[in-house]
Amino acid sequence: MNRRLLFFLLCILNVTAYAQEKDFSVEYAETIKASDLKKHLSIIASDEYEGRETGEKGQKMAAEYISKHFKSLGLEGPVDNKNPYYQPFNLNKSYWNEVSISTAKQDLTYLEDFFIYGNFNYDHTKMQTVFAGYGIDEDKYTDYEGLDVEGKAVLVLMDEPKNADGTYVISGSEKSSEMGSTNYKIKTAGEKGAAAIVFVYTDKEEFNNRLNLFKPYLQKPSLSMNSSGEGKMGLFFTSSEGGAAMLGTSSKKFDKALKKDITKGIEKIKGYTSEIELTAMKKAEDVTTENVLGFMEGTDLKDEILVVTAHYDHIGKADTVINNGADDDGSGTVTVLEIAEAFATAKKNGVAPRRSILFMTVTGEEKGLLGSKYYSEHPVFPLESTITDLNIDMVGRVDEKHADNPNYIYIIGSDMLSSDLHNLHETVAKKYSPDVELDYEYNSDSDPNRFYYRSDHYNFAKHGIPVIFYFNGTHPDYHRPTDTVDKIEFAKMEKVARLIFHTAWELANTNERPVVDKADQE
Repeated sequence: MNRRLLFFLLCILNVTAYAQEKDFSVEYAETIKASDLKKHLSIIASDEYEGRETGEKGQKMAAEYISKHFKSLGLEGPVDNKNPYYQPFNLNKSYWNEVSISTAKQDLTYLEDFFIYGNFNYDHTKMQTVFAGYGIDEDKYTDYEGLDVEGKAVLVLMDEPKNADGTYVISGSEKSSEMGSTNYKIKTAGEKGAAAIVFVYTDKEEFNNRLNLFKPYLQKPSLSMNSSGEGKMGLFFTSSEGGAAMLGTSSKKFDKALKKDITKGIEKIKGYTSEIELTAMKKAEDVTTENVLGFMEGTDLKDEILVVTAHYDHIGKADTVINNGADDDGSGTVTVLEIAEAFATAKKNGVAPRRSILFMTVTGEEKGLLGSKYYSEHPVFPLESTITDLNIDMVGRVDEKHADNPNYIYIIGSDMLSSDLHNLHETVAKKYSPDVELDYEYNSDSDPNRFYYRSDHYNFAKHGIPVIFYFNGTHPDYHRPTDTVDKIEFAKMEKVARLIFHTAWELANTNERPVVDKADQE
């Protein structure tokens, strides 16, 4: 063998052995700094970006900022588009033009007596009302026995039935079940053929609080992928006064019945029915938005893809008041930027990942996980080649439960599809981030908050791709103008970002991809 060739091969072997012996992930994790996270967040969560509402000026500005950062890192734009970092798609932007509920005796006023949610249309549609208790249909407890709801408007109470001692009937404990969620009740009513569902708040103050919270956003346009709401079940929310009116009785009789033994009270109200006329008409137009993608090609396992996501949109302005969305999800967005930079620095120094990595900030999460849904249905890289999605949504704050220990993160979904992924993550966390508490409180498909289904990772999970959702929990500033940069815990955020980086590093370089050994729960 040629001596020069032999020397060259020995050098390669030495470098390889050195790379195997040295833990590079520690070196590059340390490039993720609180000061850099704050620098990025102070820009995209500033007033200049106007709350980054999907399809609006601020969202476009954030997309440009992110794509320029990806380009500066040397990441590729993988999309066949004029701007290869953008994956554009159209949404239907709709406005409620005419909304009303009329009974034989009175007209209910929109955004006073009731509010609505969803994408549907009723043009002075008449239908019969029927009361279905809490809207639950299970072996242990059912509200639908003997009820015919086909083609009718079903009225259901919020929450779940409770025993006399305050425990929940379904769970038998102080913790509610997923049967109390609106999603469960919508699905159940729909399966039984209901034409509309009306959620009734028995606590007037609670109804008013929810109405006041949602009113600024209900007066704004909504976005969806489907331009037509024809045939979709309408979702209405009202107080007990509104519910009583729709059932053709008085609020006094309605409230009195509910104060009785819950079973007897519900059975009494089931005897009330009436006819209502629903009007919910929309005007619509198209709007374009875009996911922002930065791609790093791997080495020997480059055909397998690790995806790291966060949503960069927020809820924009309410009148002139800006919702900056520093935590939701500016924190996740800038964490993706910093993790991408750490990997890019490593690659420039000759330490490239074995697998390819797609860093993707998605749009339209606040409008119904629309950006990640679009990607999952129009993937730039085959879903079967995608090994895991690490999704980062709200990682910059501390919730009430952890007020005395800010170094924590809720982990959701890590074991839903893959034991391998969960075990890998546990090992990585213990080795590199032992001071970060992994809290699994919300890691359940029966979690009444349904957080597993409420962020962008789920559009990967529903296709059988293992996921981890990193989340700090909610706080009083959630979806309010007070979610600002000055309230972000950047030291905590740095630790969480480094944990995610170490996890991504391991997934990008391990010999085997996580095995899917569990079925999705939905």
